[in-house]
Amino acid sequence: MVIERTDNEVIIRLPSTVDTEGLQRLVDYLVYKELTSNSKAKQADVDKLAKQVKKGWWNKNRSRFIK
Repeated sequence: MVIERTDNEVIIRLPSTVDTEGLQRLVDYLVYKELTSNSKAKQADVDKLAKQVKKGWWNKNRSRFIK
């Protein structure tokens, strides 16, 4: 593995034998960190929003699971 820092970016070179599924999870996490780096949201607000979304999904889809 080679990690190189330039003025604008960090470049990571990995051998082609690296597990791509695990690598994708790592990339997804890094994208998440980049997208949320400037967020001012508090964890409590995020938790509340997630709860509302889940409740809304359940209300829409309940009939598919409970007959």
